[in-house]
Amino acid sequence: MKTKLITLLLLSIPVLCMAQRPRQGQQAPAAQPQPAQQKLDLTVQVTEPGFQVFQFPKNQIPRIDGDFSDWDIVPDSYVVPMEEMWDDSGKHQGIDKSTLDIKVKVGWVEGLNRLYFYYEAYDNFWDFNQLQLRNDTFEIVVDADLSGGPHTDEFRLNSEVLSRYDAFFSLQNVHAQNYHIMTPPTPGKAWTMVWGVQQWLKELPYANYAYDYDFKHGESGKLRFEFYITPFDFASPDGPAHSTESRLYPGKKIGLCWAVIDYDGGRGNDGFWNLSKHHRMFGNASMERLFTLMPLEKQFRRPVEAAWDHYVVPDTRRVVFTDKSYGNVTSWKWDFGDGTTSTEQNPVHEYKQDGAHYVVTLYVSGPEGEDLCCKIWDVCVHDPKNPVGNYD
Repeated sequence: MKTKLITLLLLSIPVLCMAQRPRQGQQAPAAQPQPAQQKLDLTVQVTEPGFQVFQFPKNQIPRIDGDFSDWDIVPDSYVVPMEEMWDDSGKHQGIDKSTLDIKVKVGWVEGLNRLYFYYEAYDNFWDFNQLQLRNDTFEIVVDADLSGGPHTDEFRLNSEVLSRYDAFFSLQNVHAQNYHIMTPPTPGKAWTMVWGVQQWLKELPYANYAYDYDFKHGESGKLRFEFYITPFDFASPDGPAHSTESRLYPGKKIGLCWAVIDYDGGRGNDGFWNLSKHHRMFGNASMERLFTLMPLEKQFRRPVEAAWDHYVVPDTRRVVFTDKSYGNVTSWKWDFGDGTTSTEQNPVHEYKQDGAHYVVTLYVSGPEGEDLCCKIWDVCVHDPKNPVGNYD
């Protein structure tokens, strides 16, 4: 079964050169000339101003359930409209929203390394009746650490020593990920094709999806679709246990791009509507668009919010405290839980005794209000060379 699945996956890759091993005792066929590798433009970089990714409040995380009201809080300024795209197939000289119209919103939640998407499209001919790759498609590519460069076998840099097969199983989708999302999928067909061996990327907990539409193949209508994916700095072919999720935080800039491959019942597609300025963005992360993970909008925050973090110097009782408060804060008071306090913003405190039960509180205030942040037993210190005190 595993061999069959791998074979089917490979067959879905365009222009792969299939090669058969000779049977035992049979002479190997003469090597066939390989097509020249497409030249990769290494001067391309993701440096433009780009777009914004909306931060959802932690108490308003969108549910992937087909009820799209969760997205109503996203301001229109975050919408990426059809006008930002172009048909790089040359079939259309301009946008005709009577045949195809698209808008996309992208969101994130601090603390969750996920990118959430809301996709809304009108099409005058929805094409989704085949059990193969051909399907109206929303293709997305994400490079969340802006590492850039090729991430598909076709654009490998060391083609003289690395075959396309080897590149597919070692390079494809590793530092940037490509998804061919079916809009909508033919009944019974997977919701997306992950273009690599990391098929776990399209399953929970790394992804989820929900559609809403009432048209059939060949009809017109509106499709609404929400989903999330988990970007990876390193998506190992050996599985998620060997992989590294991309860490998302406010202000981070990521590479992200998409294209809508529109089919209208003919043999080929009726347009490749690209957000990138470069057609090959599907295999070269340097050709994506720049997106910035935004902080929470002001309407979702209190005027003053206390927050802090800490770092324990290894094998000491010395702790570095860092103020992370939000708002116009002009006064700080730290209670270290050992009877001592500080009014510094970012104090360094050395405890006199080892302890695992310290309760630390930060009080902040300013012209617009006050707040506190108390953490129970977060701060634990122990100096193994010079222990002081008993563990009670």
